[in-house]
Amino acid sequence: MAMTRTRNSWNLRPAAAIAGITLSAAFLATLFSDRFAPMIRAAVADPAPPVTAAALLPVGSPAPNFTSVAHDGKTVELSKLKGKWVVLYFYPKDDTTGCTKEACDFRDNWGALQKKGVAVYGVSTQDNTSHQAFAQKYNLPFPLLPDDKGEIAAKYKVPVVGGVARRITYLIGRDGKIAQVWPTVNPVGHAGQILAQIQPGATTTTTAAAASAKTP
Repeated sequence: MAMTRTRNSWNLRPAAAIAGITLSAAFLATLFSDRFAPMIRAAVADPAPPVTAAALLPVGSPAPNFTSVAHDGKTVELSKLKGKWVVLYFYPKDDTTGCTKEACDFRDNWGALQKKGVAVYGVSTQDNTSHQAFAQKYNLPFPLLPDDKGEIAAKYKVPVVGGVARRITYLIGRDGKIAQVWPTVNPVGHAGQILAQIQPGATTTTTAAAASAKTP
């Protein structure tokens, strides 16, 4: 009799285990459907359509002013930068593959940019804690600006999708006007593209530039 009970108890264990797995799966399914399904759907959804130059600020228009505190603690006010070339590049996220390549491309061309009097500012929706870690990790010599509310992006008509800005660059001339626009950006070689647009004595150009897009 005791042996029968023992055998029966062993026979019940697989059934209990299966029941436990079923309940766990049901719980996880509910949890994921409530909390994570929207994020999963957003991640696998069709990518946002490419941004065209027509959807952005036109070349020759005044660059919207803004004030922000960069990751190094310094206040940046665009209107006070007149007389200098300014690169305002929007990127999706700190320390991701494409964004790291783009930032390091600016870093590696920093000497040439400085010789032409170009100020570079990276803008993304991460805060300054994230920016500080990113800049320190890769020895970035230029300021990164936080745009957690997307206010700077909105002024420059840069779409923010899923909480991250699209990869778009504006070159602002010494006169404070938009000199060049890159609606899509190849992170590698972008600094060279910008340097090629800056000619001695030039202020603004007349066309928007586009580089081949890469995954952020």
